[in-house]
Amino acid sequence: MILKGNEDLRVVKTINGIKTAFEELICEKDYEKFTVKELCDRARINKKTFYHYYETMDYLLAEIQVEISADYIKRIKDYNLPEDLEKVNREFFVYSAEQGQAYEKITCCTDWSSIRNKMVTDVNDFGWSKSKKFQNLSDYEKKLLIESINNTVLSAYRHWVEDGKKMPLEDVIQITNRLVIGGTSGLFEK
Repeated sequence: MILKGNEDLRVVKTINGIKTAFEELICEKDYEKFTVKELCDRARINKKTFYHYYETMDYLLAEIQVEISADYIKRIKDYNLPEDLEKVNREFFVYSAEQGQAYEKITCCTDWSSIRNKMVTDVNDFGWSKSKKFQNLSDYEKKLLIESINNTVLSAYRHWVEDGKKMPLEDVIQITNRLVIGGTSGLFEK
């Protein structure tokens, strides 16, 4: 249940408790390996309460995905692609650095790729759908461009996290942007 801000305090606490328990479990094990009962025990609610708000665990996951994507999309809504790709990538790293361990696990672990792909698709659809230059590319070029950018940016973020975030974030952003912008500009310069 996505909170609108006008809910009873008990509802807010319950939903926040469910999401906190979910994030804790994400950090401990794979999504397929934890149960509603485990989540409810950790959130200190009964299963009936969980099912009052969420039809299944997948509905809860989908809601969290929407929230993560929506928060990031708010930050990039005024940018135009490909012109502002450098700013969009910067926002990704800054946004990602502000998130917690559960976000890192979803973003970095290959076991979570199907879950991560939904969020990436939502962001890409939003960002590139309004680009006239992008729409003029062939379907092959579109797929290759999106895949190249996603792989480069996510790989850079993953390596930064796996390396214990030793390199300054600004350096990671600059390196990644040089790689992404160089390849992207080459495609649009035909």
